[in-house]
Amino acid sequence: MKQYIAAFLLACCIQGYAQEKKQVTFTPPFDFPLTLSGNFGEIRTNHFHGGLDFKTGGVIGKPVHALADGYISRIRVTNGSGYVLDVCYYNGYSTINRHLSGFLSPIAERVEKLQYENENWEVEIIPGPEEYPVKAGQPIAWSGNTGYSFGPHLHLDVFETESGEFIDPMPFFRTKIKDTRAPKADGIMLFPQAGKGVVAGKQENLTILPNHEQPVEAWGIIGTGIKAYDYMDGVSNHYGVYSVVLSVDGNEVFRSTVDRFSPNENRMINSWTYGQYMKSFIDPGNTLRMLKASNGNRGLITIDEERDYQFLYTLKDVFGNASRYRFTVRGRKQPIQPLEYQDKYFFAWNKTNFLHEPGLSLVVPKGVLYDDVNLHYEVKADSGAIALTYQLNDESTPLHAGCELRIGLLKKPLADTTKYYIASVTPKGTRYSVGGIYENGYMKTNIQELGTYTVDIDTVPPEIIPINKNQWAKNKKIVYRLKDKGTGVCSYRGTIDGKYALFGRPNIVKSYWECELDPKYIKKGGKHIVEFTVTDNCGNKTISRESFIW
Repeated sequence: MKQYIAAFLLACCIQGYAQEKKQVTFTPPFDFPLTLSGNFGEIRTNHFHGGLDFKTGGVIGKPVHALADGYISRIRVTNGSGYVLDVCYYNGYSTINRHLSGFLSPIAERVEKLQYENENWEVEIIPGPEEYPVKAGQPIAWSGNTGYSFGPHLHLDVFETESGEFIDPMPFFRTKIKDTRAPKADGIMLFPQAGKGVVAGKQENLTILPNHEQPVEAWGIIGTGIKAYDYMDGVSNHYGVYSVVLSVDGNEVFRSTVDRFSPNENRMINSWTYGQYMKSFIDPGNTLRMLKASNGNRGLITIDEERDYQFLYTLKDVFGNASRYRFTVRGRKQPIQPLEYQDKYFFAWNKTNFLHEPGLSLVVPKGVLYDDVNLHYEVKADSGAIALTYQLNDESTPLHAGCELRIGLLKKPLADTTKYYIASVTPKGTRYSVGGIYENGYMKTNIQELGTYTVDIDTVPPEIIPINKNQWAKNKKIVYRLKDKGTGVCSYRGTIDGKYALFGRPNIVKSYWECELDPKYIKKGGKHIVEFTVTDNCGNKTISRESFIW
């Protein structure tokens, strides 16, 4: 009996907690009408968009308000997100406010003090819960355009504090945002499975327009995907789609619901998407929970009868606005060429894979591939190169985590091995650094996609370009532009009259490094010498010295 009562009380407690979570409300982050430039879960490179982007009327400096009672739990200045403020609320949720223009006092002074103490633009503070309590509606920061930002806005992430998972903030602000427009599809793609299916007589992906009227002939196992965006009232932006449901002959076979994801699931977007298309089937190594297949075959469709199969896509947003798109796949029996491959170039998703070739070693651990990969491996030689160029696959294949790649040197023109790096080579021939260290005649690094790689040398130091030097005094700001064609800028440091000067990169979309002239640190009324030192990722260094009067 006691056990029964204890279980009953526990169930009531859990139920009460769930009801409390459902009833959570948030004060809006701004005191003006809310409009969005981005929503939760939009498709981005290697990640989902983790929050909402609130418009701020094209200006910076709008007061950002606390959403509920809680406390400031983390304070940061970063290159990627600019000025950042984390808030932990007592209702079970936490938020991250990104791209701010600045903090309020006394946090602003504390951050600046730490920057000078550390001699670093990027800093982090983890205050105790009692240091900076906040109340719902209280101003906590100023909106901005810092970090990787293309215009003034507030990026707001909402987390479930207990699990640390990103959740869609839209339901908290649904009554504050007007939306009567349904999602709209731009295209549908059919994916014949390698060696198992054929579409329109070929074993190649086929794109059709939404509501395609003519049946598409197919046979065997195929998947489908859809390119679609959501829209809202009064704005021209487009957004990610909250819900996609695929039905075949009246039966649901796949559903995606973009409502939450864990940090570990972020890169799985590479498995779910194909460009801007959202696949309506699940790769065997993809465990993204927002995807559900209900047909017992991961959402893949078997076309094995000579008849018409009726496909229906239903798209919905958080507000319930819906649109539907129909097309027909006509089963027509036809030969399917089996998949041809060499064992050593076939990587299975559910085991550890090794590739050992002359001058190359690659290890792909179990759990890193989302699906089997039949590598289209090639080696390209250049008489003047210090290493061969290795095409691991002709189509870049994203990995869930880093894998060790080793490439051997054909020759060693420089004794200083810190100048060597592994370069990823794009289809257009452009090279960019993926790092690497020298070890026993090889360069090794971790790669996150199966593409094309070689070894290159960087001996060219970065370029430092003063911007509008004659305006420095007037604008109370020293501005440099930095260029590096090799491995990119690794570190920088500035001084004025021999004392540390706080240079930062407020907006990394622009290649500008800036230092505000502050009479607290620089005495006005004379000539000053600014020295700026920049080092790239291969240790090449440039020092610039300029004089100015202020």
